[in-house]
This record gives sequence, structure tokens and C-alpha cells, in this order.
Amino acid sequence: MPFTYEYPHPAVATDIAVFTLRRGALNVLLIERAAEPFRGAWALPGGFLQPDEELDACARRELMEETSVDADLLVHFGNFSAPGRDPRERVISVAYLALLASDELRIAADTDAAQARWFPIDGLPELAFDHAMILRRALEALGSRARQISPLFALLPPRFTLSQLQGAYEAVIGEEAEKRNFRKMVASLECVRETDDFVHGAHRPARLYEPTQPQHEPDALTPA
Repeated sequence: MPFTYEYPHPAVATDIAVFTLRRGALNVLLIERAAEPFRGAWALPGGFLQPDEELDACARRELMEETSVDADLLVHFGNFSAPGRDPRERVISVAYLALLASDELRIAADTDAAQARWFPIDGLPELAFDHAMILRRALEALGSRARQISPLFALLPPRFTLSQLQGAYEAVIGEEAEKRNFRKMVASLECVRETDDFVHGAHRPARLYEPTQPQHEPDALTPA
């Protein structure tokens, strides 16, 4: 049915910050805009909410349409409502983040995205709209929760070594962690358990671990 309103009302959009690890570095998924405004500029995936759509569904749809990425868990971390943030009209953006293991991802641009690419956090292009601010807020939300360790499991295979877990922690936090202290922290949180399997390589075998909490539970990623 058509909607009519007596008073002016803003448009609502969603923007999504998707993170993964590539060659040990934290990367974010960006799209090159194929239309104005900011045609040719890089931006976070996202788009406008449809009249018959819920916000979570909008974020998931836009991410799939623009990048071909299907994220099982999208977590809301902030709202952005500065009056001049979009030159087209008054737009309020509801922002989400997601963490995905890189071996699960096959990206491909579609709809109004000219291309989709991963960018390392320390090598970002200039971003359209206020997406640099949105991305900063996403990193802050992710960093605060990473100290609880369990959100990092989404970046790793189902079973991983403690060295892999520490590497993910350091990539997200942006600083090195002392090995012994990191392992004490993980043990105190009781968030992983040993398996009977090992990885064999050039050095002595490394034990594989797995999460104690199922990763489909929302609390595993919800920012603090």
C-alpha cells in the first residue's frame, strides 16, 4: 500500500563493515560506487531500506546484492544521522559489522557496485559519505569486544592453534601481545577447549583448539 505522511521524514539506509583476515592482516570489504553521488569512490556496502523491510534484512540484502557475500551474523553497532551526511537527501544510516573467515568468501560486485575488493585497514582509500567515521566506529566496537576473545573465532577456521588465535587478536587490536600473557588470558576466559588433533609442520606439532561457545549464538559477536 502507498504511504503518505503529513510531516517531512528522512530516508533510512544500512551500511555494513565486513572484516576478514588476509595474510595475517585485518581487511575490510569495500565497493566502488557505480553511480552518483561519489561515483568511482570506495564505500562500505549498503543501501536504502524498503517500505516492507526490516533493518537486518535490508543490511543482509544490500550486502548480498553489492558483493555476493552472505553473512549469517550481522551485528548493529551504531547509527549515523548528521544532517549533511548524504548530498541527495536527509538519510539516517544504521550500521552493522560482520566477521568472516577468508576461506568462506567469494566476492563479486553487482547492482550499483562497479567492483568489490578487500582493503587492509592500514591501506584504505578515501571513502565516500561519512564512511571513514563509520569504519572507525566499527573498529572501536570490534576492538573492545576482541579482548573477550570469542568474537575472534568468526575470523578463524572451526579448529585453530593458539598461535592463529593470537594472530587474529593482534590484527584486530593493532598491537603485539606477549605469548605467555595472552595464553593466560585465554585460559582464564575458558572460551576454548583442547582437541585431540594437531597441526604438523616444520616445527613441533601444534595442538588444535575449538570454541566452547557455539558460534551461531549472537552474544559471540555483539559489541560491548
